[in-house]
Amino acid sequence: MNPLRLLLLFLVLPGVGVCARAQTLPELIATGLQNNYKLKIVRNEEAKRSNNATAANAGYLPVVTATAGYDGAYGDNRTRRREDGLVTRRGASPDHGLQVGVNADWTLFDGFRIQADYARLQELKRQGETRTRMDIEDYVATLTGEYFNLVQQQIRARNLRNAVRLSKERLRIVLERYTIGSASRLDLQQARVDFNADSAQSLKQNEMLATSRIRLYELMAVDSLGQTPLVRDSVIEVDASLSYDTLLAATLLQNAKLLDSKHDIRLARHDYRAVMSRDYPYVKLYAGYSWQHNRYGEGANDRRSAWGADFGVKVGYRLFDGNRSRERRNALLDIDNAELARLQLEQALRSDLADLWQAYRNNLRLLSLERENLATARENHYIAHERYMLGDLSGIEMREAQQSLLDAEERILVAEYNTKLCEISLNQISGGIMSYTRP
Repeated sequence: MNPLRLLLLFLVLPGVGVCARAQTLPELIATGLQNNYKLKIVRNEEAKRSNNATAANAGYLPVVTATAGYDGAYGDNRTRRREDGLVTRRGASPDHGLQVGVNADWTLFDGFRIQADYARLQELKRQGETRTRMDIEDYVATLTGEYFNLVQQQIRARNLRNAVRLSKERLRIVLERYTIGSASRLDLQQARVDFNADSAQSLKQNEMLATSRIRLYELMAVDSLGQTPLVRDSVIEVDASLSYDTLLAATLLQNAKLLDSKHDIRLARHDYRAVMSRDYPYVKLYAGYSWQHNRYGEGANDRRSAWGADFGVKVGYRLFDGNRSRERRNALLDIDNAELARLQLEQALRSDLADLWQAYRNNLRLLSLERENLATARENHYIAHERYMLGDLSGIEMREAQQSLLDAEERILVAEYNTKLCEISLNQISGGIMSYTRP
């Protein structure tokens, strides 16, 4: 098939089934936050922690049990007296018994262990909310990066289509010149090779563009992966107004991983309180009400029934269990480790922020240079095209000017995308990634 027809086929096919309206990044994020399966699992895990954070689970409430039972006996009795050897045998007679009761046990005080357990469950609930936030922020950062990757691929595809258009125009001019004898066959063949090469590169870019679209829909958990999403942005705009001091203060204040490490410290302290509760006495209440009925197969009584309540209080103290001091020392070490882990994480965040900031500033400077280079490359290409139309420039020199323009467009596109990725990472580490969800 003719390369031009094949190129047109690939350019037309992606338009089949196109969404009626171009969507903005916040709209795509909103769809993904609602549909993404991983986030649904994370929210379910958070709900489980919330369900566990109850007074009953901590031991504040009494335990009430109801019991019922039946027992019976049936058998022969044979008795032999020692002094005369007389054997007395009594026939089989059944005995029956029925018991029904309700009992309650309530720990009033257990050395503040119940309070420590309840506080721990509440802290686990809050930690679940923080970890859900971490997963949501990771998802928003990933989706935002893929969104601008799609924008990048679309811009690259547009640049390559423009290169194909220029190569086609050059091929047309060389073909006319060859027809009238003012161009050699070598010029014609070289123009055809360049056109085919640009067409093939454009076709391959369509494949990259389709892959990015599919990846974006996969992140959004959209069923129709073959559908073509239309994105509102046609350029990659970078935010050059970020401040290192502001980012650092925000990171230390609201970074989700740092907040999660603080939850770990508080959990370790609650565990220590639970261990220390063994140094106190405990107080327990119990109460019950039961009914019992018995029927006898033999004896002076035929049946017997009894019902009533019983209650009491139990006070105790664990004098020695052999593990108290060891568990206390280990609990203190757990607190120390949790605090050290927070300091280590804070140091790592400071380092990551400094690295990202350096890359961000360097990419901004690089972007400024590439914008100047692009302006120069466009002017050079315009001059080369005018000279080529006048016959003052060879086809090879025209091709070099065209390739220089394409290279300049590619470099500035890469610089814009890399700067955007640094911006996304800086916003994520400082806890501001959700700003991309706002219109």
